[in-house]
Amino acid sequence: MLSHGLRMWLAFESVDMRLSFDGLAAHVQHRLQRDPFGGECFIFRSKSGTRLKMLVWDGVGFWLHYRRLEQGSFIWPQLTGDGVIELTHAQLRVLTDGLDWRRVRYAQQRHPRVA
Repeated sequence: MLSHGLRMWLAFESVDMRLSFDGLAAHVQHRLQRDPFGGECFIFRSKSGTRLKMLVWDGVGFWLHYRRLEQGSFIWPQLTGDGVIELTHAQLRVLTDGLDWRRVRYAQQRHPRVA
């Protein structure tokens, strides 16, 4: 479902967790100025920061993923407004585990000296 070619966008602004498919798609289109049917993943958090939802269009329909932390809260950007930032798959994995996704860095690519 979440293929490696999938672009993932983390929304700065918290949303009402009662929103479902249509409400989140409208939020993506009107507040974030992005296409909810473009095959990208949009990640939203609750005001308390303990829950998140991910909305993905796969060409047939929407997928809605929901995650709640029993302790602590998700690390989110301190930025405000209607913006989004793109996450890597590694950052998403760390975020959904309740860890600080901002610390994820790719190792420097090195080419072998001898083939």
